Order: sequence, then C-alpha cells, then structure tokens
Amino acid sequence: MSYWFLLFPIISAFIGWITNWVAIKMLFHPRTPKRILGITFHGIFPKRQQKFAEKLGKLVSEEFLSFDDIEAKISNPENLKQIMPIIETHIDDFLRNKLKDEMPVISMFIGDKTIGNLKTMFMKEIETLLPIVMKQYAANLKTELDLEQIVITKVAAFSSDKLEEVLYQIMSKEFRFVEIIGAVIGFLIGSLQVIFTYFINKG
Repeated sequence: MSYWFLLFPIISAFIGWITNWVAIKMLFHPRTPKRILGITFHGIFPKRQQKFAEKLGKLVSEEFLSFDDIEAKISNPENLKQIMPIIETHIDDFLRNKLKDEMPVISMFIGDKTIGNLKTMFMKEIETLLPIVMKQYAANLKTELDLEQIVITKVAAFSSDKLEEVLYQIMSKEFRFVEIIGAVIGFLIGSLQVIFTYFINKG
C-alpha cells in the first residue's frame, strides 16, 4: 500500500471541515440570489427573512406579548397603587400653589383642612376612575397598534449584515464546534478508508 494513502484522513478531515464551513457561510451568503451553472444560490436567512419575520410577528403578538397581558398589567390595582403617591403629590401642589396663582380669591378661603378634604375626595375619585381609564387606553392601543405588523416590518427590514454579526456573537463557539465536528468525522472516514484498503490489499 502506498504511503500516499496515509494522506486520506487529512484530506478527508479538510473536506469535512470546509464542507461545514461553507454550509455555515451559506446561512447568510449570498445576500442576493446568484445563478451559477444554472443553479440559483441564495443565503438561507436572506431568502427566508420575510417568512421568518411573519412567523416571529405572529408568535410575538399571540404568545409573548398580548394586549390582554398589557391591559391586565396597567389596570391592576396593585400596580396602580404605586403611582398614587405621585398623583397625590401633584394634587397637593395644585391645591396649595397653582390654585393660588390661577384663582387667588378662591384660594384665600381654602385652608389646610379644606385642602386635605379636597385631596382625599380627589384621590378616591381618581382611584376609582384610573383602572377604567387604563382599560380604555389599552383597548384603544390594541385598535391603533398592530403589534404583529410592527414586528414583521422591523424584522423584514433588519440588515442581513447585522443579523450575521449578532448570530456570530451569540453562536461563534457553536459554529466553530460544527466545523471541528466536520473535520473529525472526515478524519474518521478517511482513516476507515485507509484501513479497509490496507486489509483488502493484504488479502
């Protein structure tokens, strides 16, 4: 058996590595369809970007972020209680300062006790009204905003270069692992070829 056969594992390893490297590159390249020898080549992500955007838009709007969830959050009494101190501060400032500037005559007859009573009355009314207002706001938002279409438009317009950069930042180790696996499998296949050839020639 020629010693050139010993190069088979190395050649096979290189073929395995280059094949997987090309496969990874073809996820993103070519950006636009290229016709070579009658065969059209187009990167998987650029080719399927619109379809991916549509699927992602539907998934986000139905599973990840629904207007029902938004409505439940913004109208939840426990969440609204967190902003009541801010509203109370503004009402207190209005009754003590802004009312004096806007209606000085009326403010002359309003003391601390009256301000306290007015503030309590306003706060009770706001506490009752605010959940209703927020629910109505969420309903209007649902009508005015097409969340699914927003996601589709954004993802479809996303730069292929930027997408490749982001995915490589996240999955660079995984891509490298795939390349190495290709080389290892190629080396093993080449080694098996050498072994089979050796025993066939020996027999």
